[in-house]
Amino acid sequence: MVDMPRNLKASAEIALSCPQDVMARLCAHFADHGDVAVDGACSRIDTAFGSASMQACQRCLKVFAEGRDETSLAYVKLSIAEHLLHFAAAERPAIVWQGDGAAGQKLPYFREMRVVRSASVTPHMRRLTLAGNDLGRFATGGFHVRLLLPRDDAVPAWPVTGEDGRPAWPEAERRPDVRVYTIRRIDVEKGEVDIDFVLHDGDGMPGARFAANARIGDIVGMTGPGGGDVPSAGWCLLAGDETALPAIGRIVEALPAGVHAVVRIEVADADEEQKLVSQATLDIKWLHRNGVAPGKSALLQNAVRDVPWPEDGRSVFAWVGCEHRSFRAIRSYLRQDRKLERNAHLVVAYWRCGFEGDTARQNDQS
Repeated sequence: MVDMPRNLKASAEIALSCPQDVMARLCAHFADHGDVAVDGACSRIDTAFGSASMQACQRCLKVFAEGRDETSLAYVKLSIAEHLLHFAAAERPAIVWQGDGAAGQKLPYFREMRVVRSASVTPHMRRLTLAGNDLGRFATGGFHVRLLLPRDDAVPAWPVTGEDGRPAWPEAERRPDVRVYTIRRIDVEKGEVDIDFVLHDGDGMPGARFAANARIGDIVGMTGPGGGDVPSAGWCLLAGDETALPAIGRIVEALPAGVHAVVRIEVADADEEQKLVSQATLDIKWLHRNGVAPGKSALLQNAVRDVPWPEDGRSVFAWVGCEHRSFRAIRSYLRQDRKLERNAHLVVAYWRCGFEGDTARQNDQS
């Protein structure tokens, strides 16, 4: 008799003053990312990586998480915890999961990677090839990863699974900097990924600093993947600045023949252009700031507004990644002027002038 694989499960009972309200807010949020069913005081959320059932009791919310493997379950627990703690921030509820995926274990979606190659793509874009083990899961489920960058030659100290399902980090002096990047290329058999880094000037740029100074053998952590995937439509708009260029390049390479892609990319100048190859037909325009500071130009949002849209009934999809100000303008245009449904566009603030790391992306993916 062959043993059938079982789903992994965990549960938590979370004390809340208004559990039904928190459950409703969780369901409203996840409705944009999966299938949600609500039946009175009970609900169920099904996503691509797992499911969560919830029951609102008098003074607590019971949550039952389920995933097909350790990583899927970890993502369900993490997502529920992150958003529940946000929606009930004033109460600071305690979340302690019971069942599979015990606290203190290595994060199942974490890999330790080492630098094996470094090359300049353009004057302000550096490509690092990172090598690690068991990278199969990073080939699907999104392009984006979080890189955990050790600080100032410190011995790396990586997070483990916390009681609430979120990463439990080491002490502050050993905690790595965390930044989101795109896997530009992955070779599962060789155990390699390419990550392209924009070499920004100024302080507060740990990724740029790491890429500029990286030596063969340097160690970095990686978690993920997540974020967008290849659009499925007959006509695509792909737009972004240089921070989105690695994702646009990977999307373009994966588009099949028969798709028409309109591509608009803002970069510093002509030296920052890259060759993009695709089986799809491409309409590419490079937008040069020519001395205007990054994040201070309206080139991208104006170019998106000038794009002629198909009128032949083809399915459409718009993918955009850029600075926060342009993100807001472009998202508003796509939703209000173009009337695109949520499943027909993905707009992300990759960065924000004056802010660091994930603070640019909070509540900005749609």
